[in-house]
Amino acid sequence: MSKGRIAAIGVIVALVVAFLWFDLGRYLSLDYLKAQQAGIDAFYREHPLAVLAAYFLVYVAITGLSLPGAAIMTLAGGAVFGLLWGTVVVSFASTLGATVAFLVSRYILRDGIQRRYGDRLKTINAGVERDGGFYLFTVRLVPAFPFFVINLVMGLTPMRTLTFAWVSQLGMLPGTIVYVNAGTQLGRIESLQGILSPTLIGSFVLLGIFPLLARWAVGAVQRRRHARGGDETPPRPASSRPPDDSL
Repeated sequence: MSKGRIAAIGVIVALVVAFLWFDLGRYLSLDYLKAQQAGIDAFYREHPLAVLAAYFLVYVAITGLSLPGAAIMTLAGGAVFGLLWGTVVVSFASTLGATVAFLVSRYILRDGIQRRYGDRLKTINAGVERDGGFYLFTVRLVPAFPFFVINLVMGLTPMRTLTFAWVSQLGMLPGTIVYVNAGTQLGRIESLQGILSPTLIGSFVLLGIFPLLARWAVGAVQRRRHARGGDETPPRPASSRPPDDSL
């Protein structure tokens, strides 16, 4: 293992240990957020840019290190910044944090896993290279898939970083809007589980699988046409014009 990887692992471990040692997770609870909302609002009115920058950096750090608290941070974004700006800030912060986690997984874990299980992963790698964006979009939309697990698993695949970033931002946007909007009504929320209803989750699932179904349908039509010879260029009809005897 290179010195760079060892240093990166050391920094990550130190940050995670500090998070646990100082029990910073207690600040990322629904009860704490509701209790401190008035104070946070007042501080934001006095120092809007400082609060915005601090919030953005903390969100990126939490998601980049795969620490618990992203859902609470998203609610806080809605409570403090409102629906519009909360959605904008959370969308970019969550995408950047997810990309950091993706790159951490790729830099530290992927080479070892690919060397050890490369033969078994050939089919998966080929599928990700071909259709990875569609699958990522689907799992991003469905709340049943944990946010941090998707980041880490995708980092082990050949997916391009830019593809991961823009597909993640697009796929996470509906859920971001839902949570940020819930944050604007923070006083009415009793638990995180109450934010997503079964109907809403079902809607996300249908929205997520639609691109896959559309791609499958197009592929099926193309294969059927090819099997019937529909892709062959038909021969040109013989011209009915009489030959030119002047040549």
